Amino acid sequence: MTAPHVLAIDAGTGSGRAVIFDLAGRQVAVAQEEWTHLSDPRHAGSMEFDCAANWALLARCVRKALADAGLPASAIRAVSATSMREGIVLWDRDGRELWACANVDSRASDETRALKAALPGFERDAYAVTGQTFALGAIPRLKWIERNLPDVHARTASMSMLSDWIVARLSGEIACDPSNGGTSGLLALDSRTWDADIARRAGIDPAILPPVHETGTRIGRVTAAAAADTGLDAGTPVVVGGGDVQLGAVGLGVARAGEAAVLGGTFWQQVVNMARPLADPEMRVRVNPHAVPGLSQAEGIAFMVGMTTRWFRDAFCDEEKRLAAERGIDVYALLEEKSAAVAPGANGILPIFSDVMNCAAWYHAAPSLINLTLDASLCGKPQIFRAIQENAAIVAAENLRLAAGLAGVTLTDLVFAGGASKGKLWGQILSDVTGLPVKVPEVTEATALAAGLAAWVGIGEFASLPEAADAVVRWRRRYEPDAGRTALYREVADRWREAYAAQRALVDAGVTRSMWKAPGL
Repeated sequence: MTAPHVLAIDAGTGSGRAVIFDLAGRQVAVAQEEWTHLSDPRHAGSMEFDCAANWALLARCVRKALADAGLPASAIRAVSATSMREGIVLWDRDGRELWACANVDSRASDETRALKAALPGFERDAYAVTGQTFALGAIPRLKWIERNLPDVHARTASMSMLSDWIVARLSGEIACDPSNGGTSGLLALDSRTWDADIARRAGIDPAILPPVHETGTRIGRVTAAAAADTGLDAGTPVVVGGGDVQLGAVGLGVARAGEAAVLGGTFWQQVVNMARPLADPEMRVRVNPHAVPGLSQAEGIAFMVGMTTRWFRDAFCDEEKRLAAERGIDVYALLEEKSAAVAPGANGILPIFSDVMNCAAWYHAAPSLINLTLDASLCGKPQIFRAIQENAAIVAAENLRLAAGLAGVTLTDLVFAGGASKGKLWGQILSDVTGLPVKVPEVTEATALAAGLAAWVGIGEFASLPEAADAVVRWRRRYEPDAGRTALYREVADRWREAYAAQRALVDAGVTRSMWKAPGL
């Protein structure tokens, strides 16, 4: 008899993937394809999510993962899903997708300004209940739909998040979980369900908000149509998943109050678990429902870190791609190998990409590299790549300080996972910058692992997500901080803050364009 396995389907910002795990949490197979969310030229700031094309991509990944694992579909005992947060899908009454957007869609600037003008204080009131501002939430986007796509608005019967979309595609059941639903700005932190009053104040019909089920709840079975698409067996149990960051924390063993992690993917999230939800009086950090019932998370976000390294790779590193292919290694491993030889501080190069988290006024300077020299031996690709790595760690450290302060937690160590943790250099840089020991798990793609754990919980193999995490999370590496480098990076961070403020002033003056600006700013 074939050993039991579970399948996790992950809709990330930059790619979709299917990952198969065994009961011990070992990754048996993964299939992944990059995708791009295209902007509609008619609507500035738009980031469309193509449900038909992206479901076909995910289905291909499922079939490939099964083939690579050499497993029959019957070996998959349950399937769950995770996704980038904030992205939403609108459904008609027949369960067909009407419209969808990805996470940093920012088309609703006019609607955000209109809400703030018409309802002074509403955003702060909503933040106190939900932990979310309008920056990435669903409220302005739904108002944009009402104004710009009245036919879609009239036909909308339900709204879900993207992980719920996967569950619905698999099972036919449209629902939501607190960890991802919380990022809509319509779900209360304390009750972990929709707040109808906030919806009504925004002019949104609460009837479109679907049932809420906790992560790990068995919700249905794979339909015949989904089985035909994916190669899964019809009737396979489908389990509610959740948002990538909160599930990622579970997959790192960060499932109890006071624990903290950095998830290094397309975006970098810094999370600190809170025993009870507390809103930030200055509205700087987000507060989200954890995937674990009863917990919340204070969260900072470093924008587009993975996209920055991907841009650097694609814009400047054709030779490194060729050399990496010849050696049979990942091009990022080669770039890290070269940047490891660069002295800490990267010869003074200051990257300007993501700013520190500030939900109340959330925008970034124009992407740039400053303090360059014309000496290629001091300012070449290895130095720039190291500077980008150091800068990501500096922004993460600043965000952790804010989140831990809100949670009332003194951090003693830190977990690091996601694609950025696969190499050996970035983890050491993060440890040196934060001054904390950093642990890297065996399974660095912790989000997919936790979606797999949710699937096991849904069919009764574990009683809870923390129990499941305790059983399977194992550690690969541990980094200890170097006090001298920590002091050096403190000086680099001070210079970076001053440089970033000057670069933001250029955006304010209209000289340069912001890398990303929250709707309404």
